[in-house]
Amino acid sequence: MNEKINIIIEKIKTTLISYPLVLLLSLATAIVIIYGIETHPDNDATYLLVRLGITFSLGISSQFALKMLSQRIKNGIIWQLTGLLFLVVFFFVLPSEEKNFSEVQGFIIVPSFILSHLLVAFIAFTNRENEEHNFWQYNKNLFINLFLTAVFTGVLTGGVQLAILAVQELFNFNFEGDIYLETFVILSIFGSSFIFLLFNETGLEYLEKEGSYPVVLKFFTQFILIPLLIIYVVILYFYCLKITINWELPRGWVSYLVLAYSIVGIFALLLVHPLQKEKAKSWILLFSKIFYYTLIPLIVLLFIAIFTRVLQYGYTEARYFVLLISIWLTSVVLYFVFSKKGTIKYIPISLFTFGLFALIFPYFNAFSVAKRSQEKELMQVLTENKLVVNGKIDFNKAIIDSVEEQVEDKFEFLSKRLDKEYLKSFLDANTKVLVDKDKYWYTNIFKKVKYTEKVENTYVRIYSNKNIFETKDYQYLLKSDYAGELESKINNDKLKITNSNGADGTFEIKLNEESKDIMPLIKEFCEKYKNSSKDVLVDDLSVTLEIKNYKIKVIFESINWYKKDNSYNFNNIIYLVKAK
Repeated sequence: MNEKINIIIEKIKTTLISYPLVLLLSLATAIVIIYGIETHPDNDATYLLVRLGITFSLGISSQFALKMLSQRIKNGIIWQLTGLLFLVVFFFVLPSEEKNFSEVQGFIIVPSFILSHLLVAFIAFTNRENEEHNFWQYNKNLFINLFLTAVFTGVLTGGVQLAILAVQELFNFNFEGDIYLETFVILSIFGSSFIFLLFNETGLEYLEKEGSYPVVLKFFTQFILIPLLIIYVVILYFYCLKITINWELPRGWVSYLVLAYSIVGIFALLLVHPLQKEKAKSWILLFSKIFYYTLIPLIVLLFIAIFTRVLQYGYTEARYFVLLISIWLTSVVLYFVFSKKGTIKYIPISLFTFGLFALIFPYFNAFSVAKRSQEKELMQVLTENKLVVNGKIDFNKAIIDSVEEQVEDKFEFLSKRLDKEYLKSFLDANTKVLVDKDKYWYTNIFKKVKYTEKVENTYVRIYSNKNIFETKDYQYLLKSDYAGELESKINNDKLKITNSNGADGTFEIKLNEESKDIMPLIKEFCEKYKNSSKDVLVDDLSVTLEIKNYKIKVIFESINWYKKDNSYNFNNIIYLVKAK
């Protein structure tokens, strides 16, 4: 017994000594999240924690990859420090203010995480020859260890939380705070990292050593994954036949289906790579040979679908990445079809290279291409509809709703890419203010818009143009994130506010036993915009009433009016109250 305990202690010591930075970063990630749960910080502090959490979590995989490299080239400290420097740079790449955080950062964060995991897969095998088998064994063991880590972490987390529940129920012990959520965070992040590293033992030498092919993996790939792929490709081929017979353009979402089939198929081939030499598994050998050829017509379909969207609407980051993956996929097919000595290392290395190109290559990266493309699309819409007069957009020119929507979509897109100076070049002094406030896309800025019959004119969102309010005439301020129900006591009077949606909805403000319904006033105000099908910006979005000995001003951030069923909902309401 003591011997087994000593073995476990030694493994823990080895893990702590071998992977200190990986463990520190995983612990830091968990601590940042738990700190946010415990303290409930304001928006600025919360956003700072988000930036830290994303950066630390990215460091877990990147530092593990660099550890594998350092074990190969025996020069660990330099690479580890380089990895830390990269994390510092990445932290400052993220916007310092939450208002500047948009989907653009998503197209940086998600690819960065994918690239860091790809780096784990191949970084220790870039300069060696004749290590195909070791490369496969290494990644196979990583995959198995990852699966085992998920199982062990799930059981451990569930068991610990059940123990906490048992103590709480059996001994009437009241745990303060969000102990269940915090337990999940620490075990799922730091605990899973520690368990994964324990499975990897000494690291590279252990991971790439010879091992038998797992029976479970063989069964899963042969009898579940590959048959499903065959069914999938048959469906896609029938779809190809359908659009060929009907002579119609493919639907946009078919791109994702083709990519899913291609990537899962390549993954399946990697899993059965050693079995391809076994004659007893001839059908696996057949699938391995024909798979890349089955992709050729699907890749043609993929490019048609992509360029149909690009030619219509221009590039966005999402379309850029789909196109880039399609080009990468084409390179993989060509490589394995024409290369007699193709290596499976080409798959992660080439994908990493393409992804890095998309993020950092000057002028041709995803963000530069998308911005230039949408600038061109905006200029084309303005020119075709003769909306530019003396270099400025004429907002008094009569246009149809689809043109208005296109212009506003381009403005929103480019503003989120910090291209505001380009947008301002088309605007006069009055409309430039809207760009600075990021409120241009939910206002009817065009004065003469003709709405087509295709537009379902059933929804209006009315926003307030104000974010500063005078409170000098009022004594009390109450705030609610939504309408719902709010109760408070002012002096010795009980204030109760209730709201219900629907055609017969009410917005009742009750002071003791006296009440007033302000819904008729809200409906009267919204009726002014009954012909609008877009979001509307107004200077003042408030209702004032007197009830008993009090004057109450209700200020809305926005009102959502669903005209189809005549229902309303409200966001971020401020109540200013004055006792007469």
